[in-house]
Amino acid sequence: MVAHNQVAADNAISTAAEPRRRPEPSSSSPAAPARPRPCPAVPIPAPAPAPGDTHFRTFRSHAEYRRITRASALLDACGFYWGPLSVHGAHERLRAEPVGTFLVRDSRQRNCFFALSVKMASGPTSIRVHFQAGRFQLDGSRESFDCLFELLEHYVAAPRRMLGAPLRQRRVRPLQELCRQRIVATVGRENLARIPLNPVLRDYLSSFPFQI
Repeated sequence: MVAHNQVAADNAISTAAEPRRRPEPSSSSPAAPARPRPCPAVPIPAPAPAPGDTHFRTFRSHAEYRRITRASALLDACGFYWGPLSVHGAHERLRAEPVGTFLVRDSRQRNCFFALSVKMASGPTSIRVHFQAGRFQLDGSRESFDCLFELLEHYVAAPRRMLGAPLRQRRVRPLQELCRQRIVATVGRENLARIPLNPVLRDYLSSFPFQI
């Protein structure tokens, strides 16, 4: 009896000493859900400037607004508009160019939309282009023009030839632009509508009717 109890006690001790094994999951049981990964941080862009956050004055009339928007559209198409290029950047680009080479850029001055940077005999210089009473004129000049490109054409063709060739961002111009320039120079801006062309070609000629 004592021996039997001793064996039972030994069995109980050995059973208690063995660590419990966790039951292995069966293939039929569903897998534990994976932990969701944290989303990567997305940089938040800076807010865009408010429409009124500009140093330009407001337009006095709808006619002024139309004239400036047309000038901006023509500048985008001309190839020698350099946008917000600084004075230093413009002068550095013109320094090695022939005298008379010019470009148009945005002005940094208050109440002035555009500036003309040109290589003079003494070196590069910049001149503000004023827009007053719906007309464009260079700073210090009394001559004014309805269109910015008429102003440029005037100084290109002037006897003193203050302006020569524009400094284009693309040195090699497309053939269609060269053909348009030659046609405008040959027949004149005022006679473009009389050329017997299809409407598509006539619209292309009229989109930039200048000799620059």
